[in-house]
Amino acid sequence: MHYVMEVDAYQWGPQQFVAVAVMWTVMMTGMMLPSVLPWITALSRLPGMAGSSRPAGMATGEFLLGYFLIWTLYSVGAARVQWLLHDWALVSSNGVLVTPTLAGGVLVLAGLFQWTSLKQRCLDHCRSPVSFFLTSWHAGRWSLLRMGFIHGLFCLGCCWALMALSFVVGVMNLVWMALLTLFVFIDHAILRGQWVGRSIGVGMVAWGAWIIRGAL
Repeated sequence: MHYVMEVDAYQWGPQQFVAVAVMWTVMMTGMMLPSVLPWITALSRLPGMAGSSRPAGMATGEFLLGYFLIWTLYSVGAARVQWLLHDWALVSSNGVLVTPTLAGGVLVLAGLFQWTSLKQRCLDHCRSPVSFFLTSWHAGRWSLLRMGFIHGLFCLGCCWALMALSFVVGVMNLVWMALLTLFVFIDHAILRGQWVGRSIGVGMVAWGAWIIRGAL
């Protein structure tokens, strides 16, 4: 009830929306940067791939621009969702869902997604940078920007549900950000099996079910 009263007393407008969208963008950039670093390393080691006559830093920047464009769009969408949840008095001022059944439902959804074929397909892509570069390279001014954008789509497909858990644990929760950043990096760059991600999915389903059960 305290959170609902706090939400009702605070009015959003364009300035607040822009500020929250920027906050989400900074958060997504910080969390996803470690997982894209192996891709930058792979790009720099492929002869002729880093932009021929262009400086390597410019080619890398072009790829990253395409990649983080996806996460910027996701951040704008997340900010819009947060605005709607605020207007419906469903989140506190720090972005935490105040309805236990809804929070539990988000956890269950994120946990189940860990078991889907879409998750695994996107994860397989995120673990194979060299293969993607070799099969997707086309000569052209915007080739690296396009590849960064495509990789961002796969990365978003892999991680969108995990990022949505920010509404359960708190937007800009630094501990959560650190743990999730570490998990995404390990899952993308180190692990090769499915059991860790799926085990965490089971844990999220159990956590969500426990929250929902406690609210009934």
